[in-house]
Amino acid sequence: MHININEAQKKLSLLAQKAVEGEEIIITEHGKPVARLVPCEKPPARLKQLLGAMKDEIQVTEGWDEPLVGQELLEFYKDNLG
Repeated sequence: MHININEAQKKLSLLAQKAVEGEEIIITEHGKPVARLVPCEKPPARLKQLLGAMKDEIQVTEGWDEPLVGQELLEFYKDNLG
């Protein structure tokens, strides 16, 4: 389907739905193609496998996010800053 850019602005949601359904939409300006409306690609199936892959593998203890103070703070900087 070819459609003028001005007409495409008025019918964008309808054109987007047609693209999702598989129709190729060519947007023209002064009779020349300037853009093609296509549906977004689906995320790769592998991405779903990666999300949550480490579930139940990492364990944290109570207070892991509390600030270091006193001797703990000194030891951290000594061990990590050389």
